[in-house]
Amino acid sequence: MATKNVFRFVFAMILLLALVACGSDEPAAEDSGAVEEPAVVEEAAEETAAEAPGETEGAAPAAEDKWCAGTDIVFFPGGSPGGPFATVVYNGAVAAAADLGANVEYVWSDWNPEKMVTQFAEAAATGPDGIAIMGHPGDDAFASVVDDARAQGIIVTSQNTTLQMLEAKYSSTGFGYVGAELYSAGYALGAESAQRFGLGAGDRAMVWGLLAQAGRGQRTQGVIDALEAAGLTVDYLEIDDATNADASAGTSTFVGYASANPDVKLVVTDHGALTATLETYLTSAGFGPDDVYAAGFDLSSATVEAIRGGWTDLVIDQQQWLQGYLPVLQICLTNNYAFTGLHIDTGAGFAHADNIELLVDLVDRQIR
Repeated sequence: MATKNVFRFVFAMILLLALVACGSDEPAAEDSGAVEEPAVVEEAAEETAAEAPGETEGAAPAAEDKWCAGTDIVFFPGGSPGGPFATVVYNGAVAAAADLGANVEYVWSDWNPEKMVTQFAEAAATGPDGIAIMGHPGDDAFASVVDDARAQGIIVTSQNTTLQMLEAKYSSTGFGYVGAELYSAGYALGAESAQRFGLGAGDRAMVWGLLAQAGRGQRTQGVIDALEAAGLTVDYLEIDDATNADASAGTSTFVGYASANPDVKLVVTDHGALTATLETYLTSAGFGPDDVYAAGFDLSSATVEAIRGGWTDLVIDQQQWLQGYLPVLQICLTNNYAFTGLHIDTGAGFAHADNIELLVDLVDRQIR
């Protein structure tokens, strides 16, 4: 046992001496290279510092005020100047341009899909850094002009109406989406209307929408499917071009429908401007505020007053201000920092008489 203790003591002393030697200031053997390591690390650190963002050619600028200055964008608000929905979209884009410093040009389309495609091609010919488009014409109509724009290096993103094929193709280079998920938003409004108003089999509903527009029509289809699932009889009317551009042009159409169908219990307008005109339609047809349930999309000052007066009963708020702000931000992020496309659902919250006062100030300021 004593012999073992001696060996243990000797082994411990040898280990202690080895550790002391490793920690000494004496250089190691000449071929070990140990003394060169600090110099190598120091040199690498200097190289890294020399390549820091902002000092190397091609590096992204630092995230600071007006960090998107110098980025040229063409933005499509969708409708006409002063329109209740398009104006709020426009306000969002203007706010983003002011916050970020981007140069933004606005192109108005009167909600005309053919016009949107032509205007897109014209915008791409000017060579901007990015274009934010309303997706109403659909994937097929936009495919060739978007392909040409991307071939030129122009960033493209969309708002309000999804372009699923183009988004999937170009999302890695900044093609995103900001807006409600159309079919589900339409279905939600239809289902909520039937449930909230106690409507079902034997009740008649009118849906005034845009089924003819390939992508945009999905929201209208969602409304129809939900109402039919609840057992209602649905009469569908397509919004014509004149009414699409100016909602007041549809008054005679509505009066004609109401005269032929006085038993209608629910009217759904799948269009922000038409929803803002519901009170005019109903009064022109001789209805009172309690004669017909009315539902639609998007808040405006006129819609707020119609809700307060009992003319409009249920509205989906898709927060269109975000559909202006976020696409501008998307193009700035992609152009300056190579971010990929973001897909953002702006929601489908319901506005009605019980909660409208919470939103009035924002609506008056044209933010909601």
